[in-house]
Amino acid sequence: MLYRDFGNTGIKVSEVGFGAWAIGSNEHGNSYGLVEEKAAVEAVHKALDLGCNFFDTADLYGRGRSEEILAKSLRGRRERTVIATKGGSDFYQGVGFQTFTPEYIRFALEKSLLRLQTDYIDIYQLHNPPIKILNNPETYDVLKILKMEGKIRAWGVSVFDHRAANRALIVGSPDSIQIPFNIFSSANTQVISADDLTNTETQFMSQAHRQGCAIIAREPLANGFLSGKYVDEHEFEKGDIRKHWPPNFIRARILAVKELQFLVRENQTLAQAAIRYCLSQNDISVVIVGIKSHEQAVENLTASQSRKLSKDELAKIAHLQNTRFGLTSSEFK
Repeated sequence: MLYRDFGNTGIKVSEVGFGAWAIGSNEHGNSYGLVEEKAAVEAVHKALDLGCNFFDTADLYGRGRSEEILAKSLRGRRERTVIATKGGSDFYQGVGFQTFTPEYIRFALEKSLLRLQTDYIDIYQLHNPPIKILNNPETYDVLKILKMEGKIRAWGVSVFDHRAANRALIVGSPDSIQIPFNIFSSANTQVISADDLTNTETQFMSQAHRQGCAIIAREPLANGFLSGKYVDEHEFEKGDIRKHWPPNFIRARILAVKELQFLVRENQTLAQAAIRYCLSQNDISVVIVGIKSHEQAVENLTASQSRKLSKDELAKIAHLQNTRFGLTSSEFK
């Protein structure tokens, strides 16, 4: 495993991190299917064995279950790990509620500390706040105070796209920003052109780097489709967020994956190549990939040591992005 600086925080993180959404399982829906606790613990232990020290979760994942499993799995090794969690999704009131008041953020953080069985959080993030919240400078005051109090080592925001990320960067100057980034899209799961990437995402990343803000890239496998596992129509189980996605949305991604088979080599899977694509952006501090089994931990985390993508491969990816993988714009909506 290779390691990178986490912005200007002084924290060193494994360049591939463990995304812990899936291990929250699907009891409350909004996840990636059923995950037994034993399998989840084994996945975390294997990640540690492979040199992963960055674990990203949220209180919303399984309504605390993901945090609780991490606490159990990391027992005795807490000081060797970097835990990032999130607050603001107020599931205590019901599905879909969000609260970002200072009082609620303190409450949510204390609940996460209890579930994670720790007295500090390395990176505490606001979980997908709306633009009006990101545009208010007072939003970030409680996070700065919590940092001064030693409750958190660093703070950031997790957002859906680079536009929201830019607002947070300008208004709040966070220690970190988490955004989706993958071959298909680095902005809200819409395929973008190479020019768009140059003029928006790359510019944002460069500015964040200049400000010392770490970038956490999530969804490197595009919700699992870039794993290459889904090659035909697939029926997702109850509780899987993809179950109710439009059929044309799923079909487009399956067809696009077929165009990326040139990335598969004897010693490299499509998933590893997709992660390497994200790692080719030097301004990214850590790429977090969803893991829910021992096998996924091995495949995804060893991408750190797999071969880098060649200039020709990166150019071919850019061409496919420009041509929308041979699909029409409507197919990717």
